[in-house]
Amino acid sequence: MIGHRTAANGAHFAFTDRWGGVSAVPYDSLNLGGAVGDDPAAVHANRERVAAALGRDPGRVVWMNQVHGREVAVVDAPWGDGPAPGVDAVVTTTTDLTLAVLTADCVPVLLADPVAGVAAAAHAGRPGMVAGVVPAAVETMITLGADPGRTIAALGPSVCGKCYEVPAAMREEAAAVVPEAYAETSWGTPALDVSAGVRAQLARLGVRMHETPAVCTLESTDHYSYRRERRTGRLASYIWLDGAA
Repeated sequence: MIGHRTAANGAHFAFTDRWGGVSAVPYDSLNLGGAVGDDPAAVHANRERVAAALGRDPGRVVWMNQVHGREVAVVDAPWGDGPAPGVDAVVTTTTDLTLAVLTADCVPVLLADPVAGVAAAAHAGRPGMVAGVVPAAVETMITLGADPGRTIAALGPSVCGKCYEVPAAMREEAAAVVPEAYAETSWGTPALDVSAGVRAQLARLGVRMHETPAVCTLESTDHYSYRRERRTGRLASYIWLDGAA
């Protein structure tokens, strides 16, 4: 259920795998995405299970309507009964909130400055990396008192550069913005390494990495991969700060 969980200086990071839930094929079994065609009751039950495993209040988890952009929202409460806005990063200073990001090949990015009490979660696919969603999230954190030199980042499971095949023109376009994302597949065709690109963006901002196990979602059958399965579920990555549960 929880593929990996770690903490650093009062910041908590957790990443799910695809097992331990109630969703039926092809979403089997711990699908946490509410917009992929799964039974909403199963998604709700899965989210409750993960929150319980993490010791967090499921009603205080903030989800996003991810749109592959660079918009950032500052939150101090869940969205309520209305729909979540179209953003790809959320930032908070509220310790009883848990921030979540959904992925199935894109890079989930979790950020925290525990000293300032600021946390963020960002969704960085190829378009978001190029648009600069991760730098935008860090910039928003700074407005709330975060210091990039104190900020730590953890990346979750994503498709690796040796598997993420793209047209040559797309590789050139992305690498013109983030050169470190330029890659080649293991079979010798053009590719992008979005994780490497995000790491480079963070390094340029002075943010340090909190290392987590490297997992390629396309290679790992324990994780959802849109490129491998198309109709499939979504993993979730969670961040919260020490404080009230």
